[in-house]
Amino acid sequence: MTRRLTAEMLGTALLVFFGCGAATLMFGFRIAQTYGVGVIVTAFAFGLVLVGVAYAFGSVSGAHVNPAVTMGALAAGRMKLLDAAGYWLAQFVGAILGALVLWAVFAGSPYYQRSVTGLGANGYGSASLIHIDWSGAFLLEIVMTAIFVYVILAVTAKAAHPLIAGLIIGLTLTLVHLLGISVDGTSVNPARSLAPALIVGGTALKQVWLFICAPLVGALLAAVTFRAMHPEEVPDLPPLDPDVPEPASAAPWTPSGAV
Repeated sequence: MTRRLTAEMLGTALLVFFGCGAATLMFGFRIAQTYGVGVIVTAFAFGLVLVGVAYAFGSVSGAHVNPAVTMGALAAGRMKLLDAAGYWLAQFVGAILGALVLWAVFAGSPYYQRSVTGLGANGYGSASLIHIDWSGAFLLEIVMTAIFVYVILAVTAKAAHPLIAGLIIGLTLTLVHLLGISVDGTSVNPARSLAPALIVGGTALKQVWLFICAPLVGALLAAVTFRAMHPEEVPDLPPLDPDVPEPASAAPWTPSGAV
């Protein structure tokens, strides 16, 4: 259990460090020459780091690195509540650690101002490029998270091909970022949203409730839809205690899959 929680913590820290780091460079420091370049770079930064994390930690914890993914696994019957609670704690701690290290790096630049440059936080209203209102952002986060979590549940199902699961998951995260960055900065991950908001404060912290609640709702919708579309999927709940051997019939490892 300790190894799995450590993997979730480290994986989430890396996701926040590289993903939010790219977002800060592209939109806070305004390194990108055009806005479109910033969107593409940030989207692929999140997607590529997730691919790496999936293959690095997938065999240890399933590499959820996202409370919404864990919620989807729980609702789909792939996890027990106590195990999910441990994952959530590890993910939030990891995200905060990743954001703190990122902040420490940028603080060494004379061009960095926390209240101006930010740290890749999400937002709506005046904090959104298109000034989307809270209801539009809420709906978008539900839809994007539902698609993202559904894909994860599908590509980690027993009949799926495990070797390419991590790549598909990373590309799906890239896809939702290509749409969502210009709208609300793209969350689909409560831990990724909370960590920079805690450091930046102000509007980001006031609005972070939306980026915690909406992805969790989207994850539940994805799980319900998956179970309706795949009734043949029998929940598989191997013990999380590494000292307890896996059952002989357990499904093969898949990145971000059932744990």
